Amino acid sequence: MTTTKTEYLELDGSVGEGGGQILRTALTLSMLTGTPIRISKIRAGRQKPGLLRQHLTAVQAAAAICGATVEGATPGSQALTFAPGPIRGGDYRFAIGSAGSCTLVLQTVLPALWFADAPARICVSGGTHNPKAPPADFLIDAWLPLLQRMGVQTQIELVRHGFYPAGGGEVVAHTQPVPALQPLDLSTRGAHVALNAVAMVAGVPVSVALREVECLRARLPEVTAAHRELSDRMGPGNAVLVRVQHENVTELFTGFGEKGIAAERVADRVAQEALGYLRQDAAVGEYLADQLLLPLALARGGTVTTTHASSHLTTNAQVIEKFLDVSIQIEPERGGYRITVA
Repeated sequence: MTTTKTEYLELDGSVGEGGGQILRTALTLSMLTGTPIRISKIRAGRQKPGLLRQHLTAVQAAAAICGATVEGATPGSQALTFAPGPIRGGDYRFAIGSAGSCTLVLQTVLPALWFADAPARICVSGGTHNPKAPPADFLIDAWLPLLQRMGVQTQIELVRHGFYPAGGGEVVAHTQPVPALQPLDLSTRGAHVALNAVAMVAGVPVSVALREVECLRARLPEVTAAHRELSDRMGPGNAVLVRVQHENVTELFTGFGEKGIAAERVADRVAQEALGYLRQDAAVGEYLADQLLLPLALARGGTVTTTHASSHLTTNAQVIEKFLDVSIQIEPERGGYRITVA
């Protein structure tokens, strides 16, 4: 898919929601299209602007798999130049060195590795369960099955949990090159299949998880809920995951324990999110819609209905359209939105 170009594409990292998604999408599409990029005002919309550790790791990972020439890859930098080379398969390992999100690093490089010259294995260590990013479970249960339906040959394994702020987790992905992606039609979620939940603790009293399970059973009709104790070495951390499985899609809603926040409140927040999704008809929730947009664009077609159209989604669409000759339409429909890529 890559065709090396010489003219730099200038990008403003402060547009729209002004976060790290602009950087990640730009890196991915720079690799895939061979387009050199210059990004200014990186994460200007955030309390701590510029490149944090997880963003630096995403840049370093992208550079490693395509032999890119990079300028500005330093902590806090708000400007970056990235000139890609050919995407190469192989065995890669990257350490964030904090609880920065492993999953966001993976989502930066995996779409490029789908079109590499050889199979790839990539191991990322850092945070696997971070309140500001999709947890590893989300990629495995919700995101990946839909990509596999599109022809992606990737497996993701959660080797070790790593909670914020300690980190120390690890995720490994294996992927095979594919000739092309198939369009995805996800207009409806299909029949309801199952509703289950788990409350996890690591280095936190198990009573916290038991209280969360009790709350989930009270708030979610017919839920199958359980608790899980992880090794103290993976903590301290507490997460509540609610899986809503339908015939065509599985959604995952997550909440994280915080100091000073009651276990019941953590569980109730997640239950409310799941109930809000169940009351609507659209196929996917806000976050999954955003993370499906790039694969749909790479497939040059597809339709997804979503409960919400966030600024994250619309900003991502704007960045994608700068690289690819695609049209992305996001239109209101029956209390939700229909995303059409053509």
